Amino acid sequence: MKQNVIAIDGPAGAGKSTVAKKVAETLGFLYIDTGAMYRAVTSRVLDHAIDPADAKKISVVAEQIVVRFSQDDGSLRVWADGADVSEKIRTPQVTAAVASISQVPAVRHAMVRLQREMAAAGAVVLDGRDIGTVVAPNACAKIFLTASVAERARRRWLEMKAKGYDPDLTELQTEMTQRDKQDSERELAPLAPAADAVMVDTSGMTIEAVVEKIVAVYRARRDQ
Repeated sequence: MKQNVIAIDGPAGAGKSTVAKKVAETLGFLYIDTGAMYRAVTSRVLDHAIDPADAKKISVVAEQIVVRFSQDDGSLRVWADGADVSEKIRTPQVTAAVASISQVPAVRHAMVRLQREMAAAGAVVLDGRDIGTVVAPNACAKIFLTASVAERARRRWLEMKAKGYDPDLTELQTEMTQRDKQDSERELAPLAPAADAVMVDTSGMTIEAVVEKIVAVYRARRDQ
């Protein structure tokens, strides 16, 4: 039985979060930023100065963490263990560590369990890297967003500049290429489109056009 869920997957910088938020707003759905959940775990691991290679201690953090979302004047806020970590989880330090920490099996198991619980209520939009394949394989609509590495790096560069950081565009593109490789080759839930996902290359597309396409896909599949 199909869930009333929209699953949006894709590599870093493809525009998943921005698009997912607007799709949720358009349909009156709840937006669940699953990537922020992994970043929250990573942030807590860094807070405790845990060695990124210490899977046992990382697993304890993942199993005990309490992650929740709230809306503040239209802005999604992310909370971890009672603290607002919305800005903290977007720092370069967390970005650099999240890929490796997300590969710890206990981290993925804990986050997938929470995401499935959130999706069970229906009328939700989830974005991530394994939503359509692992978290919500029965989602009504599955979308795989992508864009060229150069375009995705440019978007991330602009995002970080707007937050007061001074990143190097070439380094960002290199890091993004490495992240793509890690995500695609990992043993546990690798980044890959679901067999029935609609592929959307966002290069050269406006946010509004992407949102319109996804809403149209959802409505068509909902009515099938």
